[in-house]
Amino acid sequence: MAADPGPRRRIRPLAGSVRFRVTALATLAVLAVLVVTGTGLVAAQRGLLTDNVEEAVTQRADELTALVVGGKLPGALMDSEGTLSQVVTADGRLLAASASIAGAPALGPPPPEGRTEVFRTVDDLPTDPARFRLLTRRVQGPGGTVLIHVAGALDDVDQSSGVLAAVLAVAFPAAAVLLAALVWNLVGRTLRPVEAIRVEVAAIGGTDLHHRVPEPGGDDEIDRLARTMNAMLDRVEDATTRQQRFVADASHELRSPLTRIRSELEVDLAHPGTARLAATHRSILDETLALQRLIEDLLHLARSDAGASTTRRVPVDLDDIVLHAAARLRAEGHVEVDSTAVSAAQVHGDPDQLSRTVRNLTDNAARHARGTVTLTLAERDHTAVLSVADDGPGIPAEQHDRVFERFARLDEARTATAGGTGLGLAITRDIIRRHRGSIAIDPTHHPGTRFVVTLPTAPDGQSPARRRGHPPDTTGPRRAGRRTAAG
Repeated sequence: MAADPGPRRRIRPLAGSVRFRVTALATLAVLAVLVVTGTGLVAAQRGLLTDNVEEAVTQRADELTALVVGGKLPGALMDSEGTLSQVVTADGRLLAASASIAGAPALGPPPPEGRTEVFRTVDDLPTDPARFRLLTRRVQGPGGTVLIHVAGALDDVDQSSGVLAAVLAVAFPAAAVLLAALVWNLVGRTLRPVEAIRVEVAAIGGTDLHHRVPEPGGDDEIDRLARTMNAMLDRVEDATTRQQRFVADASHELRSPLTRIRSELEVDLAHPGTARLAATHRSILDETLALQRLIEDLLHLARSDAGASTTRRVPVDLDDIVLHAAARLRAEGHVEVDSTAVSAAQVHGDPDQLSRTVRNLTDNAARHARGTVTLTLAERDHTAVLSVADDGPGIPAEQHDRVFERFARLDEARTATAGGTGLGLAITRDIIRRHRGSIAIDPTHHPGTRFVVTLPTAPDGQSPARRRGHPPDTTGPRRAGRRTAAG
């Protein structure tokens, strides 16, 4: 039987939840506002009632002042309930007083020098222990200076303020508890879709990426969170599918040359008398070179997918790279190369990666051309435009996007036996995108296929053709013709 985790462990997750924190903060904030408001309300009520007492005391003092000045001050003063009056001389001799304080000494000291009257709060009158608001006024009468003392009781003020404070002390906590329950309920209902999203995401494993989180509907933050989460899951599923397909295709591509190498070796070992070792060595060397190229392509794509591939940014004379590729194709002697329309163009990028891009495109064109590969390069509106065209069988329009996929082969004319791995154009597009460029197939080019690459030119604004004086290559076809004829 499992041991009870204890109340502390059960309460700790609850106290750390967003629901608890929001409820606690909202309750404390409202409670603080209520306390400040209640304190201000009690203070305002006390001030208002005290002002009323002072107003009554002042009115009574005005009446006594008129009697003193007119010499009509009686010996006994009649006051309303809660008010006491006393008139004494400057030396403290009693002239008149209320009946309840007829024999009492002066109720307070005279006003300070320079002032004729002063208000004080006293709670030590000789006849009453209650709190009073005492007004002392200095008046000049017919017989000399006298002091008028009028005291107003504050017991009603204290009682009313105390009752209000007691009511608020009960009402405010009750309101805070009610508010806490309301906020707890509302936050719980608000966060319920979030919990549903969390549960669904927690249940998604590596083999069921097709699951999606529930979308509550509407256009609030939680619905946008759910839509964003589903979009992320779409991307994860797509990336995982592409990765699995990539691994399967890579395994197949690696297995095929290894199988051919093994077959040739097993045949030679089984029939040593008829073995042609030189031919076998050449065949194995060709397969090994193809394997090396395939592994390099796979490593490039793996680094690119992992974000580990870096791209240098240096000025690159793209025309030099294109003319070098043209010279290499002419040296191989399989096709004629027309590079008469190659003019100077400079871009910013990685020279190694750009060379690989041009090599992939020219090799692809040479592999599928019937007899001629045409290269053009020009600058247009701060953009270098490179085209590589062949006069081969061409690519159907509906397959123009698919040729850039990894291990994509469209027909018998474009297969691994023709020398391709199906990764060259995928790597080419990846490199061009890293250089903020684009690549597409010209749908109007017939016969054959024409790839068009656009790259931003160097940002210095100076034309490379004027800067370096690089003329277009006008000797390409003649050299190609001579080499082909000589071959």
